[in-house]
Amino acid sequence: MLFRKIQAYIEDYFNSDSNKVLLIEGARQIGKTYIIRYVGKKMFDNYIEINMVQDFDGDQLFAKAKTVDDFYLQVSMIAGEKMKDKENTLIFIDEIQVYPHLITMLKFLKDDNKFSYIASGSLLGVTLNETTSIPIGSIERKQMYPLDFEEFLISQGFNAFAVDALKNKFERQECLDETMHEKVMDLFKKYLLVGGLPDAVNSFIKDKNIVNVRTIQNEIHGYYGADASKYDSEKKLKIHRIYDQIPSNLENKKKRVVIQNIEGIKGKRFSDYEDEFDYLISAGIALEVKAISTPVFPLIESSGKNLLKLYLNDVGILTNVLYKHNIRAILDSEKSINLGTVYESVVASELKAHGHKLYYYDNRNKGEVDFLVDDYDSLSAVPIEVKSGKDYTVHSALNNFVSNESYNIRKAVVLSNERKISHKGLITYMPIYFVMFM
Repeated sequence: MLFRKIQAYIEDYFNSDSNKVLLIEGARQIGKTYIIRYVGKKMFDNYIEINMVQDFDGDQLFAKAKTVDDFYLQVSMIAGEKMKDKENTLIFIDEIQVYPHLITMLKFLKDDNKFSYIASGSLLGVTLNETTSIPIGSIERKQMYPLDFEEFLISQGFNAFAVDALKNKFERQECLDETMHEKVMDLFKKYLLVGGLPDAVNSFIKDKNIVNVRTIQNEIHGYYGADASKYDSEKKLKIHRIYDQIPSNLENKKKRVVIQNIEGIKGKRFSDYEDEFDYLISAGIALEVKAISTPVFPLIESSGKNLLKLYLNDVGILTNVLYKHNIRAILDSEKSINLGTVYESVVASELKAHGHKLYYYDNRNKGEVDFLVDDYDSLSAVPIEVKSGKDYTVHSALNNFVSNESYNIRKAVVLSNERKISHKGLITYMPIYFVMFM
């Protein structure tokens, strides 16, 4: 079984006296159902799982369940013998977004207090954005992502002691010895190929066959591009186009979404595609990075919508699109291949999984910096530059950024393949893999 950090979060929730229902949300195929099922069966004698997609495709028992009693009645038809008391009965409502009225009902189910509950959804962000009666104060939302690099390391045999040792090195800003650095970098490159989708990781563990891994990634990539069932055919097509263009946009110098390219129609604006962008981001299959021209803490106060970068939610999907079965581009560090886009994608997904809102610096005269995140300790922005080549100390835009006193920058980070950790003024240079602790 794959180690997932969110397991401890779910267990703590069940052990608490929370008056809210926990909703685990995130993209399809990232392991939400599996980890909830595992914890639920471990902690409750009576575990009841109801998949609302299956219900919708079948008898639609819950389509008209408008009251708590209606809900209990339908559950009893499926698992009445398991409906005991709250302490030993868990009802898991999977894919709850299929029936938005059940999200509203969660408040009343919790107030009735007969059983324990947990819910999950693949498109909860989209559904909640359009649900007029969200039970504020009655639900606790927790975002889940594909395996991050730390979880991938553990899947490859790193134990908790080894991970803690790496973290201590990061916190003390000490570099790894050459042998350990090479080992971690080797696994980092394999993570670029495999990514964090559980099925892909399990396949890699089983047979180390990149063709099998790519087959899984192709299937999920197809699901993500096509899964916009709540929209009409015109919007579906636009969503598909925007999603399919993410890798090619990232290969461009600016990396941002080019509105004119979505349909090839001049005069289109960002506002013409707001629903489509909201879908991709809320569904968890694309990560947004907003432009900042004046980096004042907190960054959200000066972010703009129009200059938007989108990254895929899984780096394995990206390297599949870019390189297919050819693993030399990554494992052998081919000189003709620029891995900047791939490295940036990992940093984006790691920072997002660790709770950061993502921004980048965009200034017509002073250039761009890859990422900006809020530092709540120093009440300032932290610029992060990502380098995949040997010229990791060349970064004029970052130099200009850090030297601007009005920005109140306290520290900056450059991530690269370089083993040694070093400092130059406010800038700290460190290995790319240490992003897993940022």
